[in-house]
Amino acid sequence: MRLKFHLPLTLLFFSFQFLQAQDQNIGSDELFTKARSAAFDQKDYPKAISLSKQALSKSPDYADIRIFLGRVYTWNKQPDSARQAFSQVLNKQPDNADASLAFASLEFWEGNSEKALEHANSGLKHHSDASDLLLLKAKVLNDLKRWPEANIEIEKVIKADPNMTEARTLAARVRENSSKNKIGVNYDFIYFDKQFDDPWHLVSVDYSHQTALGSVIGRINYANRFKNNGVQFEIDAYPRISNTFQAYISGGYSNNVGVFPQYRAGFSLYANLPASFEVEAGFRYLTFGESTWIYTASVGKYYKSFWFNFRTFLTPSNNEVSQSFALTSRYYYGGADDYFSLRLGTGLSPDDPQNNVLIGNANYKLRSNNITLGYRRAFKSLNILIVNLGVDNQEYKLDTRGTQIDLGLGYIRRF
Repeated sequence: MRLKFHLPLTLLFFSFQFLQAQDQNIGSDELFTKARSAAFDQKDYPKAISLSKQALSKSPDYADIRIFLGRVYTWNKQPDSARQAFSQVLNKQPDNADASLAFASLEFWEGNSEKALEHANSGLKHHSDASDLLLLKAKVLNDLKRWPEANIEIEKVIKADPNMTEARTLAARVRENSSKNKIGVNYDFIYFDKQFDDPWHLVSVDYSHQTALGSVIGRINYANRFKNNGVQFEIDAYPRISNTFQAYISGGYSNNVGVFPQYRAGFSLYANLPASFEVEAGFRYLTFGESTWIYTASVGKYYKSFWFNFRTFLTPSNNEVSQSFALTSRYYYGGADDYFSLRLGTGLSPDDPQNNVLIGNANYKLRSNNITLGYRRAFKSLNILIVNLGVDNQEYKLDTRGTQIDLGLGYIRRF
């Protein structure tokens, strides 16, 4: 009976010895491969740590394995062990960019932004053009509210790697944070070959202030159209709900109905999704004596140096739903404010101040095809120049079309 009891234990002991002997014959590279599989495929961090240690016992100076071990310690919420691993590498190889990046990332995630900046700068001393280190440094500087410096670093990243969409997203956030205030002036000259005898003139002046919840914009619009003058007052807000969601809330009023809608309002909810996608859904409201509700949805995507957006507006009326569509693309040739744009559309948009007044006029059909070319350029960091040229072929009477040409100029000053 005693032999039967010890037999399973004996077999287990020899099996363990056999497996241990097998592990002794496995090289550090194979152990490293197994450790990566345990971490990435199985999410088994303790196993990955054990395998990494075995690999380092065979190759103590294998820097890639020790950096990986430090990263796994980071993921396993063992920051002190991670720091020790990264320090061992950097003591022997001060120019190891991966170790500097991993160490800086750890400190940033741990809320030690000053320490993170030290390690990022240390890595950049040896690798001044490393995009991943520059991007992390910009994130750290943004967290430290050192926005002008963050802007400089993020511009380096975009120039070195125009296809890095994460950098463009951060650049926009840094620009907004670095300049709490913004003033913009826009002028549009609109010419009609048939539809109206006189051209239209639109001027807008806006002021934007960045708050802890998001930006708030006040705007005054002036227009001369239908041989009448009018003024409109608007306010827009872009409150941040979370890192994923942001809202758009807008309202406007004018006492010059016809030149402008008497009331306008809008709401949208934006979501930033993985793989550089973004979506939006919301509504717009216009009243010219009668109310018009318009529903909108869009999907956008960043791809390398391009941004694409497809939007639709749906307007229910008389048991029918009129539709308009727009496809907008941008090509970024520099920073976040440097791009060419192309917009192809059908129908009228309530977000288009040049033409949204026609939505409330029953005499005009909402059928149109339009194309707009745009150019946006930042200079001396805080100044932005905007130029747009649009052509609209619109059916304004039954079987009668006219051409509309819109030339727009804009200037934005951040401070």
